[in-house]
Amino acid sequence: MASKQTLTVRDALNGDQLAEQISNQYMEWDNFRTGWVNEKKEVREYIFATDTSRTSNAANGWKNTTHIPKLCQIRDNLYANYISAIFPHDRAIKWEGDDRTGATKKKRQAVEAYIENKVRLGGFVPEVEKCIYDFIDYGNAFGLVEYVNETTKDALTGEEIQGYVGPKFRRISPLDIVFNPVAATFRETPKIIRSIMTLGALRKEVSSSPEKQYLEGVFDRIMEVRHKMKSAAHSDYSKGEDFQIAGFANYLDYFNSQYVEVLDFYGDIYDEDTDEFLENQVISVVDRSYILRKEANPSWLGASTLQHVGWRSRQDNLYAMGPLDNLLGMQYRIDHLENAKADAMDLIIHPVMKIRGFVEDFDYGPGERIYVGDDGDVDFMRPDTTVLVADNQIAIYENKMEEMAGAPRQAMGFRTPGEKTAFEVQILENGSNKIFLNKTSYFERIFLEPILNSMLEAGRRLMGPSESIRQVDEDFNVTAFRTITREDITAKGKLRPIGARHFARNANILQNLVQLSNTPLLQDPKVASHISGKGIAKLVEELLDLEKFDLVRDNVAVEETLETQQLASQAQQMLMESQPDQMGPPDENNMGAAPQGPPRAR
Repeated sequence: MASKQTLTVRDALNGDQLAEQISNQYMEWDNFRTGWVNEKKEVREYIFATDTSRTSNAANGWKNTTHIPKLCQIRDNLYANYISAIFPHDRAIKWEGDDRTGATKKKRQAVEAYIENKVRLGGFVPEVEKCIYDFIDYGNAFGLVEYVNETTKDALTGEEIQGYVGPKFRRISPLDIVFNPVAATFRETPKIIRSIMTLGALRKEVSSSPEKQYLEGVFDRIMEVRHKMKSAAHSDYSKGEDFQIAGFANYLDYFNSQYVEVLDFYGDIYDEDTDEFLENQVISVVDRSYILRKEANPSWLGASTLQHVGWRSRQDNLYAMGPLDNLLGMQYRIDHLENAKADAMDLIIHPVMKIRGFVEDFDYGPGERIYVGDDGDVDFMRPDTTVLVADNQIAIYENKMEEMAGAPRQAMGFRTPGEKTAFEVQILENGSNKIFLNKTSYFERIFLEPILNSMLEAGRRLMGPSESIRQVDEDFNVTAFRTITREDITAKGKLRPIGARHFARNANILQNLVQLSNTPLLQDPKVASHISGKGIAKLVEELLDLEKFDLVRDNVAVEETLETQQLASQAQQMLMESQPDQMGPPDENNMGAAPQGPPRAR
């Protein structure tokens, strides 16, 4: 009798050649970063640890398992300072036109109003906050710009309710994206994003996103494979060695679940099946076997909207190093010293007893009597008390960790020792914050700036005939709603986030201006005659972001003083005219008499 034939998973799937090629590339790049993923896993274990039992410090064998969360405190400190510098106020985005048309005030107001409206309504800030956490935890942050049209349906009336429409920024987990780590730049390497979604969510995505050009027949194919897998016995198929789905116990568990894996490929690829070079493509693969979407990247920027930023760049390696990575050893040392000290303290309080000769059983405690025989003795073996100075070593390591992470203690509100003048404080503050300011400016320039310009490009390309947005009128300082068309936001120029860069620059200039105003230099008429008062007023307006309050105008103080004097004169005139009425009606017996003057002084 012939034995029953078993099929491989690949035979059952009968997938596309290009889909398998992308899947194999994903697994290859995923294997390249295995060491990096393990390093980040250990860092996150220490960040969220409550004791050392689940960290690498558990191998020490100490009785005490205290964990000092220094890495977690540094992480929170860095996050708080990065957020306050990158988003110092609501108007941290500026438009810079590159030609005469794009540099007009009307064009600048339209572009800034449009992008600020999308940033506010599209959940931009919460997504950036997640990326800042990735920037600290993993040393790498990734993001993608998509154009969405969100709608909901009223359960009672069935009416379709329009939600947010426009470009939207989405954070990509560093664990869900792979690329060639030895490429020259992140822009040049192809990228693959892995996502897990339910079958229902995929069905809705395919049906409600015609602009993404999903292939309807592919969904029927993946459902057919699942029905085939469920109806067949496990012994009917042998596991293919090259077919693995992360997060599932085996391949049958994956096909029997309600989830589906999607690999989104961005970049250039050579199709071996058709002998065709595909440039700047967006290809979606499901089940690592079927092409769900295959189209040229529609972005006008000539590349995908995926962006990457690293905290400490490595030469010839796109996976950057994080601020907490090389602090892990000192965290290990701190926990080691803390638990060694705690164990030594326990031995001092409750020491080990050395019993020599015959000693009757006894309970150790205050006032206890111990009966010993001939040559018997009980002694305590206390450890050396010098181990208790470990607190000093722990404090030294904690200070070093703060400095090496680029988060000086002044940022937490602690003052360094020693008396200093105001000028010395400013010099020390500028010097100690250089790493912090460099990292925040780098995050803005490399990550946020291209993301904002990608959002503007997507809005220009996909927006409807017009949109109504909220705008603050700069001339009258009132909030109004303005209709903006595609032509209003189409111009040659660039959006620039200026939060961190202006945060550092403005603080330094304002401090110097205050110090300079307190010196006799500006009091000298020979110097003061060459300094513009209007220029200083404009400088203060820019440094303190007072433009929206309309505080600075040419000779506004003179106009307001004149207006005040005119109102005072009018009030005085009205008072004089109202005085006869306040004296009451004239006396009938003295109708023709002349008014009496004031009495003469004697």
